[in-house]
Formats: sequence, structure tokens, C-alpha cells
Amino acid sequence: MRLAQLRERFRELGAKSAHERLLLRAWVTAQALPGPWRDPEFFPARVRAALPAMSEELGALARVVSEHPGEDGSVRFLLGLADGQTIESVLLPREGLCVSTQVGCAVGCAFCMTGKSGLLRQLGSAEIVAQVAAARSRRTVNKVVFMGMGEPSHNLNNVLEAIELLGSEGGIAHKKLVFSTVGDLRVFERLPQGIVKPALAISLHTTFADKRERLLARAPRIAPEELIRLGEEYARATTYPIQYQWTLLEGINDGEDELQNVIRLLKGKYAIMNFIPYNPVPELGFKRPDWERAAELVRELHRHGILAKLRRSAGQDIDGACGQLRARSLPAHARAPSEG
Repeated sequence: MRLAQLRERFRELGAKSAHERLLLRAWVTAQALPGPWRDPEFFPARVRAALPAMSEELGALARVVSEHPGEDGSVRFLLGLADGQTIESVLLPREGLCVSTQVGCAVGCAFCMTGKSGLLRQLGSAEIVAQVAAARSRRTVNKVVFMGMGEPSHNLNNVLEAIELLGSEGGIAHKKLVFSTVGDLRVFERLPQGIVKPALAISLHTTFADKRERLLARAPRIAPEELIRLGEEYARATTYPIQYQWTLLEGINDGEDELQNVIRLLKGKYAIMNFIPYNPVPELGFKRPDWERAAELVRELHRHGILAKLRRSAGQDIDGACGQLRARSLPAHARAPSEG
């Protein structure tokens, strides 16, 4: 379901813009409606009559099938969709939430479990927002990152529609809505045009174009230098620093050659480098580098005036790399093609 369809249904029932905003705000914030809700005359009779069934339908858009707390305060959710498909989202420490934008993914990153099954379908904008509503029923959420299953740029209309609602009726600061992408020219065209302009995170992972083609098999062929140029333009236009995401893979992208290129490319840029030691997936064969090596990379960037952070992937203690919960929930015959 798309939010546009939901709005249209409200209007067909006789809801005005004030009713629509109040209903959407109540849903996305997981709170009881204030003030006018208690006045039986505030909503049209047809809206009041339809609300119980509609509330049940919205709750079924993304229902929690299982939850997996981590020692770091994160909680990974396996969510069931109305058609029986499943996705993942993650409650993060410090009031954050990571949401999915697709069932599966077409990019095929070599180190990611999600892409092994390919793209199964897009999530509607209402299904994206429903992940926030489900999370807020359990904990405060003041930041949403679009870094879960899927590539947001491949579902751009639905993701931007969800971002607009979350940045308005959802009450989330625009800079705390983080659009993550492997890089797509449409992102740099569309994001500046939106009413809500999110922060941008670019999954870089390497400074070498040929290596990037191997690691991100079906990502657009945009040179790392060009991605950084486009990112810098967006950062200066929005006043939010670009977050560059770099999954550290032992012996692959943690070497001195990569470090020197990062220094060359990011020195003087309005950017943050986020190094994320790999959350291992046994089937994929990649390894997490030594923590001290990762910390040294951060220290070296700091010495050159580049802001860098070393981040732990949420839920490492529960083998919760993105896509693993979904993969484990599938029957054996459904998993076999992606593990062969």
C-alpha cells in the first residue's frame, strides 16, 4: 500500500485535510489521538465507522513476527507483511531505527545476505512507514535510517513519499532522516527537490572502481571520485555532512592503499567516514578485521583533519547481519538457491 492510496481512502470517506493529518499522525507516532478524537462530531460518521477495520489493516502492514535483543541495546525485528513476505528492521541505541525499503535487493553486494535472493518486490510507502509505527509502539524513535534490506534509490517514489510523511506528521527532524544509497544519479536529482530533504549516506566501501564493481555487482558504474563530488554538492546545499559508509573487510578494503586514497578524496570535504567492521555471515566467506586495525584507520583520518567514526553493526552478538533473520526464517527449499 502507498500513502497516496491511504489518503485517497480517507477522502472517499469524507475526511478533510485536518482529519487526514490527525489520523496519519496518530498512526505513525503510535499514540492515541488527542483532543478532537474524543469529540464524536469531529470526524465524519463514515470515517468513524471505518476506523476499526482500517486500524487493523494498518497494523497488519508490518507486524512483528520475532524480536531479537542485542547486548548493545539494539533490537532486530523480523516483520511479516500482509502478503506473507518478511523484512527486517532494527531499533538502534539512542532512539534510532533502521528500516527496509524492499523485499530483497537487486544490487547484489558480495558481502550482504539480503541480495542473495535478489529483488522480490518493492515496499509501498505505507509499508515503510509501518515499520516506524511498529517500532514506536515499543520505544521512542527520533531518527530513521533507510539502511535495511533493499536499495532505496531503486524504490525512489515510495521512499521519498515515506520520508515526506515522517518529516512532517511523523515529527522527525529532516537531518535525522538518513537516505542510504550505493549511488544513483536519480538520487542527486530528486532529493534536492523534496519538501523534506534528508541527510545522505553513500555506501562507498572502496576507492577503486574495479574493486567496487566486484563488491557491488549491480550498482551503477559511477567512479568513487564522482560519487564524492556529487555528495559534496548535496552536503553544501543542505548543510548536512555526507556520511560515507565503509564496511571493513579483512584483506580487501582495510589496506594502506585504500587509506591514502580516502585521505586524498575526503580531505577538506564536508563529510563523515563511518567505518563498520563486517558483521560476518558464514556463507559469504568474508572476515572482520582486527578491531585495533580499524581503530588505527580512524586515528589516521583524524590526523589529516577528516572526521571518522568506528561503528559496530547493531546486533553482532546475535548473528544479526542484515538479511540473516529473514534467511533463517525461510523454509530450507526456499533458502537453497541462495546458498548454493
